[in-house]
Amino acid sequence: MLLRLLWRARAEPAYAEQVDQRLGLFPVVAAAPTIWLHAVSVGETRAAEPLVRALKARWPHARILLTQTTATGRATARALFDKHVVLAWLPWDLPWTQRAFFKRWKPAIGILMETELWPNLVAEGARAHVPISLINARLSPRSARGYARLSALVHPMLDNLSVIAAQTQADAHRLKALGARNVAVTGNLKFDVAFPDGQLAQSTRWRTSIGSRRVVLLASTREGEEAILLPALLARLPPDVLIALVPRHPQRFDEVARLADRHGIRFARRSSAPPPDAAIQLWLGDSMGEMFAWYALADVAVIGGSWLPLGGQNLIEACAVGCPVVVGPHTFNFAQATDDAVAAGAALRATDAQDMASAVAALLDDDKKRQAMSEAGLAFAEAHRGATARCMALIEPLLRGRIEGAAGNHQ
Repeated sequence: MLLRLLWRARAEPAYAEQVDQRLGLFPVVAAAPTIWLHAVSVGETRAAEPLVRALKARWPHARILLTQTTATGRATARALFDKHVVLAWLPWDLPWTQRAFFKRWKPAIGILMETELWPNLVAEGARAHVPISLINARLSPRSARGYARLSALVHPMLDNLSVIAAQTQADAHRLKALGARNVAVTGNLKFDVAFPDGQLAQSTRWRTSIGSRRVVLLASTREGEEAILLPALLARLPPDVLIALVPRHPQRFDEVARLADRHGIRFARRSSAPPPDAAIQLWLGDSMGEMFAWYALADVAVIGGSWLPLGGQNLIEACAVGCPVVVGPHTFNFAQATDDAVAAGAALRATDAQDMASAVAALLDDDKKRQAMSEAGLAFAEAHRGATARCMALIEPLLRGRIEGAAGNHQ
């Protein structure tokens, strides 16, 4: 496991930082009432943002501890929260490492985001008498089948959770079928995510530099998708259309640049060049934490992760800024949100890359259709807000007395 970390650190140096924390070895920390959240990577960290802010507003004296396991998740947390939270790596799921984690931090509560369930983590939390909740929980049919094969581990793990806040009725049903109790449907926290400061202004500056060129965004693409999406778009779209491409994982920025170079695509990098001139076909978004700006810039967004059987990516941010969306056939990780967006008229579903390119070209030629989808996206996002308040209503009874009592003990 240590060798794997060092290998990953070749592409993402943050994996070599504070490796001792992965083994449960933490520095001595000042005693303070602590609310602990675990968000494994980028998507979960972004989803946690409205909840973190609500917790900080409700208990301003409490320390917010945010743990992660990926370098991209940690980078996202630093960009979102600056010094308002304490960051640490979650230890590997071994009994002694998790026991050391709870002994060192003594959290008043544990909040796990989405599907980040680990048997030893939950067991040691119960041993330490820390109520642990699963918030913004989602469980695809494929994942549910996998968990069902491990029922001897999964059932006691779910039984030790104090509260489960599921995104949808379907998620709640699948969790209950695995033995979960105390399950409530609260909606998706991602609908409550606020626009990061300055990103809409950033998008306006880009638009001023680009001028009247129409922009098609390939958002959060995964390995293997660029090779099928880019040729389809380039063959179908007029030459004046700018394609913006933001890979899901930063370690793939150079890989995608090499792909563009091999195909003779004229491209510029976001990190090293101003907004591209008319000669550039592709603008590579090789920067972190700017997705709202990219969606606000785009005339149409094509959501990655959905063109190969990878489960799709979150389209809520695109809808929240009124960007028309095209998704592929594979959206099982975000099934409800995607189906609801399509039903609301905010998104279109394409069957393959060629179908996608045709749909994008048709949208670029139809201003009224794009405007209708934009308005539908804004209405869709607004209608689904409120998950933060519903989650807080579940969390507050678990914290009542624990935070106040901890604060009194540490004064």
